[in-house]
Amino acid sequence: MVEMPAIGKRVRMIAVGLAGSTSHEGVVLPGAAQNHITVKLVNGYNVSYPIDMVKSIDEISDLESSAVEMVKIEQNQELPKVTIIHTGGTIASKVDYATGAVIARFEPEELLSSVPEILNIANIDAVKLGNMWSDDIRPQHWNQMIKACQSAFDSGSKGVVITHGTDTLHISAAALSFAFAGEGGRPAGRIVFTGSQRSSDRASSDATENLLSAVYWAANGPPVTGDSDAAVTVMHAGSGDGVCAVSPGVCVRKMHSTRRDAFQTVNGEVLGNIIIKKDGLSHTTNIGPQNRIESKPTNYDTEIRIAQLVAGPHLHGDLLKAAEAAGYSAIIIHGTGLGHLPIENPNGDAPENDELAKIISSCSIPVIVANQCIHGPIDLNVYSKGREQQRIGVLGHASTSSPEALLAKVHWALSNGKDLAILSENLCGENDPSLMS
Repeated sequence: MVEMPAIGKRVRMIAVGLAGSTSHEGVVLPGAAQNHITVKLVNGYNVSYPIDMVKSIDEISDLESSAVEMVKIEQNQELPKVTIIHTGGTIASKVDYATGAVIARFEPEELLSSVPEILNIANIDAVKLGNMWSDDIRPQHWNQMIKACQSAFDSGSKGVVITHGTDTLHISAAALSFAFAGEGGRPAGRIVFTGSQRSSDRASSDATENLLSAVYWAANGPPVTGDSDAAVTVMHAGSGDGVCAVSPGVCVRKMHSTRRDAFQTVNGEVLGNIIIKKDGLSHTTNIGPQNRIESKPTNYDTEIRIAQLVAGPHLHGDLLKAAEAAGYSAIIIHGTGLGHLPIENPNGDAPENDELAKIISSCSIPVIVANQCIHGPIDLNVYSKGREQQRIGVLGHASTSSPEALLAKVHWALSNGKDLAILSENLCGENDPSLMS
């Protein structure tokens, strides 16, 4: 058995598998599993083998750490100022091949040296809020983003770009939309969320085009109206390069785990496109005139907790009772079809359905239905079951929001003393009334 090489060594490895002997050359990373050798290939992809499948491994050279000495880069002060707010994700990170670690690339000098085209678009400032996996982001981090955005606007930034892991990017975008425009106002500048589906060391990475496009929109996009565009996402419009879509933060959702065009609008329209060519960037847009007044943002009460359940064969009343007893502030159930729940027992052999209806009707906290289908409205007036749900107190009728945007809206409403009747209203582009006609 070969010896485990040190992390950061450049090696030539021969592994024996079902397909015979295969030779690989690259940099040793921390093993993907116990007793595995993992190598970063020159094409950016990783391979990993159990050590007992490795026939030989020869060291070629060591790599020096990719930590860079900061060199001051002169920026054009005449360009619009844009603040990049780093929360995490691969878009503003790179692999340190000597350690195998992913390191944040959030200092202006590092960003500009890695994507120098930004120098022709904006005068960049940068703020680090953290280097978090997006699924670890909580409402307190929404508040930190809100504060950082407002501070950037107060310091003269025309726009901000929030670099964010893609898995929950759309939830944070919806949360900031309500924070800045839920009261009927608008932010002082453009708020743009962007991320990367493919890491920057891969040939298929979308990181550079997404970041360039996001900075371009933050610097040169149309005036913010607060209607659908209080916060937007900028991500690849298709599987190929050359166009990034600008989507409403309240009407967008990650719809694929790996595709570069994973972010698709839900019950809404793309606000514009950014076209990337060798001679520069340009954009198209359908955003209307600016009618709302600039306003300061609201925040989220971090003591509020919202339980989320899924309607189906295993939705039982004791789940709602447990959430109520645990002190949750509201319950959102992802309903089937038009927003239906299993509350009827026509054959007389499903007493759990009767029990669920009884528990909902007596629940002391709001019970709200979201759209499990993702697309289309919650319409509880079409069938008798929906009307019965309204009678026993289920909320959510006439909402056209995605489940994630509805979650952010409910949390925002509870945080700011709003009547949940607003769930059917269109505050900042999250509800399309035409879907109910």
